[in-house]
Amino acid sequence: MPDVIKYPYPMTITQLTEDTFEQLLSISNKSIDLQSATFIDPYGMVYILEIGELLKLEGIQKTLYLPESEEVLKYLERMDFFEFACKYFRLEPSKLQISGKYLRSSYSDVLLEITPIENSDDIHFIVGKVKERANAILKRHLHYDEKAINGFIVALSEVCQNIIEHSETKGFVGIQKYFWQNLNKNIVKIAVMDIGIGFKKSLSERFSFKNDIEAIEKALLHGASRYADEGRGHGLAAVRRFVNQWNGKLSIRSGEAKLSIIPDWARGKEKETNLALFPGAQINILLPEV
Repeated sequence: MPDVIKYPYPMTITQLTEDTFEQLLSISNKSIDLQSATFIDPYGMVYILEIGELLKLEGIQKTLYLPESEEVLKYLERMDFFEFACKYFRLEPSKLQISGKYLRSSYSDVLLEITPIENSDDIHFIVGKVKERANAILKRHLHYDEKAINGFIVALSEVCQNIIEHSETKGFVGIQKYFWQNLNKNIVKIAVMDIGIGFKKSLSERFSFKNDIEAIEKALLHGASRYADEGRGHGLAAVRRFVNQWNGKLSIRSGEAKLSIIPDWARGKEKETNLALFPGAQINILLPEV
């Protein structure tokens, strides 16, 4: 069997989003060919990096065949994707031919480039960067008021802090504003991921679970924490309340399961089990314009 399997396989899927994560996992033991990709959102970028991180831990470096679309390449460059991808993959082509790069300005739709999360200082940097751009994006495009923007910042801090406190490894975050044609509204996508110990193992010090979905439910719906200290463990529950308040979508994948809170404007399944095993936690948040 050849070492390269064209992505997507076995059918043509040109978008790398949460919806295509499972397909990519099924072929990630081969070199990954993204040449046909026409759209990659923060979730897609971050999960490619996390697959690369996982392979690196196993002493494996695969080839990543880059999109042929110059617009997609420009966007990946704008999101600082290549800064990290080159640490995990052999990039093909190795030298990018991009005619012009996206301007980094206050009018950009990028709320946060792909950013590593390793310690509390990283979270302070992330929050500061998002605050700088909040008025230009959250206020103007999503029509959030100061209270909503502060809630957004708190929710972002909580999901990032969750990596530091529970994953026992580093992670990545990326945030972007898009115009959602089906909804005829602007939305902001937040992707936060790690390949750490996951919810089940993290919470197993205090609770007993049959499977991953029970562990995710315990954390998201009941505010459980691996720590017994009073007041701990409410972070994700607070994120869930914020997302519900603004009619957003929230999904958490860990191990072999995924739990989602889905508004009427979005699609998906609330519970998914028996998925391909993937370590850590993968969180996706979509917040619509009000």
